[in-house]
Amino acid sequence: MNVLVVHDYGPLGRLLLESLKETSLSVHPLLISRPDGVDLSALDDWVPEDTDLIVNALWHNDPEAAEQDPEAIRQWTFSIPVALAEYANANDIALLQLSTCYVFDGRKQSAYITSNPGQPFSQLGNWQWECEQALRTLLPRHLILRTGWSLQRFIRKIRSSVTHSAKLELSSRHHGQPVAVRDLARVMRALILQVDCGAEVWGTYQYAGAEEISQYELGLAIVNALPDFDGVHVVDHTPEWAALEPENATLGCIKVRNTFGVKQVPWRTSITEEAGMARSTAPGDESAAARQPDRQT
Repeated sequence: MNVLVVHDYGPLGRLLLESLKETSLSVHPLLISRPDGVDLSALDDWVPEDTDLIVNALWHNDPEAAEQDPEAIRQWTFSIPVALAEYANANDIALLQLSTCYVFDGRKQSAYITSNPGQPFSQLGNWQWECEQALRTLLPRHLILRTGWSLQRFIRKIRSSVTHSAKLELSSRHHGQPVAVRDLARVMRALILQVDCGAEVWGTYQYAGAEEISQYELGLAIVNALPDFDGVHVVDHTPEWAALEPENATLGCIKVRNTFGVKQVPWRTSITEEAGMARSTAPGDESAAARQPDRQT
């Protein structure tokens, strides 16, 4: 099977490509250096004619950034995937697309399952829910994979906060499950290999790391695991940015386990590795680009 992996400078694309190179798949990378400024009319030039599956590894998981630049986030989370879906439908190609827990409003008392309708209240969630609905209409052969919180995002947030103060405010009211980048790449690889085996498993799935936790407890876990954060005092208080966070972001992951044999793994064991990646792939880090051999748009 011929697979096109669409990715940016972040670590997910790199880790996924490394993982897929260990398989018998024919893998072609497509680096989109600026998702907010890509020329969608050039799709014919991007996608090799023999492509069987497009994997869109452009994973946006930061609702704050989305509020700051709504048009850019629309391009990233809606326009690009919908254009890929339209192209895939016209050329008999399947598509794997990422989404997040931000499609939900957090009012449910138990874990969200894949059939629960989205009720987003942030720019990020709105566009991801619109994208999901569009893909279901445009392309029968699709896989949508919703994820939990990005563990790396919270590490970056803590690192940014402690440069200004030794006190870190995080909410005990907001619960969810972090997911590490390498773990997400593992899950995506499992989905791709099932498609390669001819499995007709199209639809929506969810994955997050094992163990539900509050953002306050997550902050404690990160601070206690990383020596860089010695002396940081985590306070149970809801910061302003938490207004964009669903109070319940917990995802039920039974469907992905039963369909693909994917088990949830602990996110705590990934904190150190995620911290290293968060440091080396900070926004604007051009050294990441220099390490990428892929062709760019």
